[in-house]
Amino acid sequence: MKLVRQRKRFIVPLNSMSDVAFLLLIFIMLVSLINYRREVRIEYPEADTAKKTSEEKNLEIWVDRIGALYLDGLPSDLSAIENHIIDTYQEAPDTRIHIIADRDTPFEYVNRVLQTLQILQYRVVSLVVKDR
Repeated sequence: MKLVRQRKRFIVPLNSMSDVAFLLLIFIMLVSLINYRREVRIEYPEADTAKKTSEEKNLEIWVDRIGALYLDGLPSDLSAIENHIIDTYQEAPDTRIHIIADRDTPFEYVNRVLQTLQILQYRVVSLVVKDR
């Protein structure tokens, strides 16, 4: 007895293609909106006048209430920050350093960072405050 094989045609359902495209679009939009900047929760001090700086080429040093230091949102110590500043200055001398301290941070903690910058003779420094 001879068996005859029937060829099956595979049909791609096009009804769901628009749904898949829509879900991909939503996924891409959500991923592109994610902010990868690390921040430390602090209360910004207020200032009467403030000057806006560009967000590009910034190095952020965070100082919290207990004096802990963060470099671009990652915990660090003063010697590691000093080495990173030296490396950054050699690569791009016009990099601006932003010192971001909590409102209740004693000034002695901020002053340690400022003294390090003074020893390094780094002059492009900003203290970040909240505009009133």
